[in-house]
Amino acid sequence: MKQLKPFDYIIIAAVIAVIAIGVLVYAGKNKFSSTPVEATKKIAFQVMIKGVSITDTQIPFKAGEETFITIRNVPYTKLKIIDVAYQPRKIVLPVNNPQQPFIVVDDFSQPYQYDFVITLMDEAKITADGAVAGGNKIKIGTPIVLEGYNYRTGGTISNVQELTDKDVFIINEQLRQLKAAESKETKAIEKNNTQDKTQQSEKDTNKEKIAK
Repeated sequence: MKQLKPFDYIIIAAVIAVIAIGVLVYAGKNKFSSTPVEATKKIAFQVMIKGVSITDTQIPFKAGEETFITIRNVPYTKLKIIDVAYQPRKIVLPVNNPQQPFIVVDDFSQPYQYDFVITLMDEAKITADGAVAGGNKIKIGTPIVLEGYNYRTGGTISNVQELTDKDVFIINEQLRQLKAAESKETKAIEKNNTQDKTQQSEKDTNKEKIAK
């Protein structure tokens, strides 16, 4: 029988080590990973966008619609908007009141400036280091850009929350009800417009008869 040389033992040990590492990875017990995935969950995160200039009468962000996301200058994907909160830019004015020496009012020097908080929903891998979506760590302070049909504006992530199945159900139900209400309102407006056109047409016809 051929006697093994020291180099042969090194090769055998290396092969055994590779096999052992492969087994650990397959079993989900890889000790060499610094951020092992603990679970995959739905998350909601808020984006604070300050000083958005809007002269249109309609707000471009709408709950239930999708917006394309860019994180740290890297294009990611479209995500659903689940909530939109906004207000005109505010300023603090001092007042002669010892109990409350200031008041917060709209900044009339910037009438078309708005601050937004946009809430988005995504599926993320939950690790010991936080939520990771599309290879991006979703953390407070992360720069992010939202882009839609008629807007492209950037802000920072201001809040991150994991969602339960119940949370997701409630959110989807609220969005469904919102969509149904908007559809009902649209139909009512279209009906009113049709009635107005019909009444105007009847008036024009009567005027023509009187003129004759």
